Amino acid sequence: MNIIDKTDEEIRAIADPLWRDLVKHSNEGNYGEFVRKFSSSLALAVNQVVAGHQFANSELARSLSGDIDPLGIIRRGEHVTVLYRQRSTKKPGEWLGRLVLGHEDGEVRIFGASIF
Repeated sequence: MNIIDKTDEEIRAIADPLWRDLVKHSNEGNYGEFVRKFSSSLALAVNQVVAGHQFANSELARSLSGDIDPLGIIRRGEHVTVLYRQRSTKKPGEWLGRLVLGHEDGEVRIFGASIF
């Protein structure tokens, strides 16, 4: 089944734990665990040195709150984009979290993840 054919509830049941894991591993600066569910193309694109620099130098990347608010789901092609309101434990304000999911080798994988 293509991920875009799943209900919003089914997508959220997959996406929310993946997002929470990304938040946890970003806060810990744990690159290996952070990229564990990435698609092969995203894993190749995310350089360990660049990610390590972000973990070391971004206060936001190391202080993401575990409290998230889902904002919506966008279906496009073979992928879904799940949007979250994300906060920091140290920086005031709110950010937009974006998680792109799809299937690779029979598994749901992360094809994109970012905070704006």
